[in-house]
Amino acid sequence: MLRIQQLRLSLDEPKECLEEKIIKKLHIHKEDLLEWHLRKESIDARKQNDFHFNCCVDCKVKNEDTLLKKKIKDVTKAPDESYTIPACGMVGLSTRPVVVGFGPAGMFASLLLAQAGFRPIVIERGECVEERVKSVQEFWEKGILKENSNVQFGEGGAGTFSDGKLTTRVKDKRIYKVLEEFVRFGAPKQILYEAHPHIGTDLLRNIVRNIRKEIQSLGGEIYFQSQLEDVEIQKGRLEAIIVNGKRIPCEQMILAIGHSARDTLRMLMKRGFYIEPKPFAIGARIEHPQSIIDKAQYKSFAGHPRLKSAEYRLTYQASNGRGVYTFCMCPGGYVVPSASMQGGVVVNGMSEHARDGKNANSALLVQVRPEDYGNTPEKAIAFQEDLERKAFLKAGSNYKAPAQLVKDFLKHRPSTVMKSVTPTYALGVTPCDLHDILPSYVCEAMEEGIKGLDRKLKGFAMDDAVLTGIETRSSSPVRITREKDCLCVGIQGCYPCGEGAGYAGGIVSAAIDGLRCAEKIIEIYHLEES
Repeated sequence: MLRIQQLRLSLDEPKECLEEKIIKKLHIHKEDLLEWHLRKESIDARKQNDFHFNCCVDCKVKNEDTLLKKKIKDVTKAPDESYTIPACGMVGLSTRPVVVGFGPAGMFASLLLAQAGFRPIVIERGECVEERVKSVQEFWEKGILKENSNVQFGEGGAGTFSDGKLTTRVKDKRIYKVLEEFVRFGAPKQILYEAHPHIGTDLLRNIVRNIRKEIQSLGGEIYFQSQLEDVEIQKGRLEAIIVNGKRIPCEQMILAIGHSARDTLRMLMKRGFYIEPKPFAIGARIEHPQSIIDKAQYKSFAGHPRLKSAEYRLTYQASNGRGVYTFCMCPGGYVVPSASMQGGVVVNGMSEHARDGKNANSALLVQVRPEDYGNTPEKAIAFQEDLERKAFLKAGSNYKAPAQLVKDFLKHRPSTVMKSVTPTYALGVTPCDLHDILPSYVCEAMEEGIKGLDRKLKGFAMDDAVLTGIETRSSSPVRITREKDCLCVGIQGCYPCGEGAGYAGGIVSAAIDGLRCAEKIIEIYHLEES
C-alpha cells in the first residue's frame, strides 16, 4: 500500500473526488488504482477565507515499487498498522485471570485475554449497561443515587456517559486495534479517519454491550454488582481475592478500577500496595451557546453542511504558575450529574453522536499539585471528597449543582439568576458564588484563564456563559505504582491499569493500557486445561 498525504478537498467536494486526486497525484491511469481508503481527514482553518479538508489516503496500485522510486512528494510506503495477538507463554496458569473493572481499560484487557483463549473472569461493581442506564436516569430525574451504579460505575465505565471522545496524544500502534474493534462492535466507520473522532453516549451503550457478548462467547464470565473487597497476598504474591464476601483463588489480576473507586484504593493501601499522590486538576464546566463556538471557529463558514459542531481545546498559563485548560469539550452536549458518593456533587460533560444540542460545554480546569493537599494519597482522595461535599451543601443538599455566570465570577459576586444561556444540568442549578467552594488559587487561575482564553476564542468570556461546579474527576489523584512489566511494585500477579491507576487519560489511552497489561499476561502464561 502507498500512503498519500496532503490531498486537498474543498468543503463542497464529496469524498469520492479523492479518487481523481489520487490518480492525478501519482500520474497513473484509472485502471492502475486497485483500491483506496481514507486514512485521515482534518479541517484546515488556518486561513479565514480558505477552509478545506486535508486528507491522507492509503491506496493499492499497480507497479508500487516503480512509483516509490519516483519519490513523489507526500507519497510513501504505508506503514504496517496491523495488530497481532501475542503468542501465549510457557508458564501454566491453574486459575483464570481476573479483571477488576469493566471500563475501557478493563473491557479491552478482557477482550484481548478472551481472544487469546484465557476465558477471563470480570468483576464490575456496577450494573450491566441496560440496568445502569435506568439507574442513571433515575438519578438525573429524581436525585436518587445508587453509589455502586451511576455515571462513574457500571458497564463501560465513566466513558459510557460522555462524548465518547477517541482522541489521544499517545503514540501507539495499538490505537488502530482499539478503533477497529469499536467499529466491529457498532461504531461508525468514520472514527477510523476523522482527526477528532467521537462516538457519542447513545451509540456507546450498544457498543459496550456487544463487547461484553463477545467476551462471553469466547468463554469469559462477567459478574456485575460484584465488588472487590479484599486481596490475599502471601510472600509478595497474589493468592486470592474476596468478592462480595466470597474467596476466589487468583494468580493474575488486572486492576482497572477507574478513578472513582476510593474505597478500593483505601483497601489496597491497607494491604501494602505502593500508591503515590500525583498532580491532577479541578474546576467547573463552562457552557456557551454552540452557535457562539461555531462562529468563533468557522467564521463565515459557520453553518456549512460539511462542518460539524465546532470544538476547541485551549490552554493558558496563569501568573500563579498553574496551568488552566479546557478538557473533554462536548459540542452540542450536556452537563450531567456525575456523583458516586452520597452527599457530593460532581459534574461531567456528555454528547450524543449527533452533537445537536443547543449548548457547548467543556471542563475548565486548574492544575492541583500534591503539596496543595498534603502530599499523601489519603489526603488526595479526601481533598476531592471535601470539595464535592461543599458543592452539595452550597447548592441546597439535593444534588442540584452550584452555578455562576462568568460575569459574576469575574466580579466576585454571587449570581442570582441565569440569563441567556440555559444550563443543561438535569437536576437543576443553584445560582451562587463558586469562590465559596473552590480553593482561592484555583479561582485566581480560572479568572485569569477565562480572560486569556477569550483572546484565543472570541466569546469564551461572554457575560452569560455559565460555570457549573464542580468537576473533580477529570483524572485520578493517585497512581498505583508499577514496574516496567506493568506489575505492582513488590506484588507479583497484580497489574494496575488504566485511568484509575494513573496510567491513562481518556477512553483510547485507557483501552491501550488495558491491551498492554493483558499482553504481559499472555506473553508469559497459558491457561492450563481444567
